[in-house]
Amino acid sequence: MQIYNGKGVSGGIAIGRIRVYKREQHISRISVEDTEEELIRFRAAKREALRQLQLLYEKALKDLGKENAAIFEAHQMILEDMEFYESAEAIIQEQKVIAEYAVFETGKRISETFAQMDDSYMKERAADVKDVSDRLLTILNASNGDTLKGDALNGDTGDVCNSAAAGSFISEEPFILAARDLSPSETIQLDKSKVLSFVTALGLSNSHSAILARMMAIPAVARAELPLDDSIDGKPGIVDREAGVIYVEPDEKTLTEMKLRKQKDKEKQEMLEKLKGKESITPDGQKVMLYANIGSLEDIDAAVRNDAEGIGLFRTEFIYMGREDFPTEEEQFQIYKQAAERMNGRQVIIRTLDIGADKKCEYFGMEPEENPALGCRAIRICLTRPEIFETQLRALYRASNFGKLAIMYPMITSIKEVRRIKEIISKVKAGLDAKGVPYGSPKQGIMIETPAAVLISKELAREVDFFSIGTNDLTQYTLAIDRQNTRLDEFYDAHHPAILRMISMVVENAHAAGIWAGICGELGADPLLTKEFLAMGVDELSMCPESILQIRKIILETDIKN
Repeated sequence: MQIYNGKGVSGGIAIGRIRVYKREQHISRISVEDTEEELIRFRAAKREALRQLQLLYEKALKDLGKENAAIFEAHQMILEDMEFYESAEAIIQEQKVIAEYAVFETGKRISETFAQMDDSYMKERAADVKDVSDRLLTILNASNGDTLKGDALNGDTGDVCNSAAAGSFISEEPFILAARDLSPSETIQLDKSKVLSFVTALGLSNSHSAILARMMAIPAVARAELPLDDSIDGKPGIVDREAGVIYVEPDEKTLTEMKLRKQKDKEKQEMLEKLKGKESITPDGQKVMLYANIGSLEDIDAAVRNDAEGIGLFRTEFIYMGREDFPTEEEQFQIYKQAAERMNGRQVIIRTLDIGADKKCEYFGMEPEENPALGCRAIRICLTRPEIFETQLRALYRASNFGKLAIMYPMITSIKEVRRIKEIISKVKAGLDAKGVPYGSPKQGIMIETPAAVLISKELAREVDFFSIGTNDLTQYTLAIDRQNTRLDEFYDAHHPAILRMISMVVENAHAAGIWAGICGELGADPLLTKEFLAMGVDELSMCPESILQIRKIILETDIKN
């Protein structure tokens, strides 16, 4: 038995044979006389790639929601970018070479440029550029029989893959896919009836592929230190996501233990299903609201399916992303209205625009910043560009007439900001009144995600109806660690005593002012902290829908007073 370590990013335990996928691109520099024919081939490949990406977008939108589908909109934008297009055509014309070589060289140059950037968000774009160029190469090579027709891929999209992840070989039985890396396009098309798990030598826990794997509930381990060659290909294996371990040719004892754990995981999930419909209340009577974090209307289905008691965070920035212009008031109104109606009387907390840092929209025309995490983002954009903010607020107030809707403002650092928000709200309401447009009275809350907000939370609590603690950014700003910088993983500690003391302080100050306080960051779904949050008196926990029943079980079994 060989044991290899990695970093678990999704799922549970997978048992099956390992199949090694090696993505190989054989690109030769072949000269041609008829460059016009190569230009025609390149342009036709581009049109086909755009068609494939649109199909992938529609599939991801249906299966995984708008937030994750946006990956494929970004790939379309790369493909239509003039730098990519003009570079490839120039190479064909000036060097008189085949289209494949022009695409390969263009993708390589642009990808390397992104990879060398200091900004971690821009570094991640290198993989996206490579994904796009690989797709074009696969289409261009189709006449040579290299088009992916993978047995392991979904039949309805099997013709739109960019390379042969799980399709470069035929397997009658489900298998564990081992690869150097997997692109988002490859990941989204993995057929769960064939692919039990995937293991990559590269990849990060916050990469697009890892996020998609979590959404698809496929066990995955990244940064695995295992040989991607014939020494493991076809061998029986086990992927233990929790431990971040891959076993190759496991012995009988290990195999038996893992099968038992896998069966227990299944039984545990079946037991959790029985908690649907129950109140999230401790034996000594402490009630906790268990809400869901979502990024689109499509995500509401998962929230309802997992028995969320409300929506604790609707990330509206994704309404703005993946498009070329600002969403209109009417577009936003329809989305917020549907969210309120579909939750059928349960609270829906909608966060106002949180663009900036790692979430960018080109049409906003933002100036480049050396440190965007500390730059013009979230409420700072809204207060300096009130025309954008007022449009969103009008839509939100109109939608509040159709359900239990609340509004939450991100990145607050001062009383001055809250009072400026109130002035803009007064203006918006006056405008709606003048036109005779009905609206409700949505509760007003703020996100506590900076040390400044924590330290003045006593004063802030007098200004709003509730707090929601964004632990992701609060950890980043408190520990002075860019959470997008993977080189600092060993220093990033979300359980740091300073973070927990800050959360406790915020809850205490909220209760003293008679308002409630919740958590909508990653820690909200951390089962290791649920009891501690109960002891602090946290009123609400918001998380990915799939975590709700697990956290409810802990709440139902925890007696704080005893």
